[in-house]
Amino acid sequence: PRPGAPVSPAEPISQAYSLALYMQKNTSTLLQTYLQYQGSPFSDPGFSAPELQLSSLPPAAVSFKIWHALDDEERLGHAQGAFLALTQHLQLVGDDQRDLNPGSPILLAQLGAARLRAQGLLGNMAAIMTALGLPIPPEEDTLGVVPFGASAFERKCRGYVVTREYGQWTDRAVRDLALLKAKYPG
Repeated sequence: PRPGAPVSPAEPISQAYSLALYMQKNTSTLLQTYLQYQGSPFSDPGFSAPELQLSSLPPAAVSFKIWHALDDEERLGHAQGAFLALTQHLQLVGDDQRDLNPGSPILLAQLGAARLRAQGLLGNMAAIMTALGLPIPPEEDTLGVVPFGASAFERKCRGYVVTREYGQWTDRAVRDLALLKAKYPG
């Protein structure tokens, strides 16, 4: 390509899609491992608390109609904002778990890997936005003020929401990227 010519978005889309699919294979394992280490009620069979949310983490759930109507900039912007928030929250959960479950190297390793993959996906999303000529949203401190006095139970709840939303955002990213892949074939 000539210097200054727009880069085809097909390549970064395909890289992001491959990473998101790889991430998707590991998200349920991360959630299960996380719950198993937290003790009851988290480790009870079939535990689920969809009503638990964090104001600092945008939920992945969206109606199909709204999701389908998003344009490229909104679609990528939402994902970019979510994975930026997730990298920061996964760091926090890792710190919490180091304190609450110091003898859990498997969980700590999985949280660390998830954070690195979320960061990798962020980089891929930025490359797609650049290729499409879209502005990359500025990095924000999504966590804001973290209540350091949070009880162990509150920190376990926070970690549950983060690991659950990581899985749901990864699922949504796979759908987002599949849509973009079809729209911008190589």
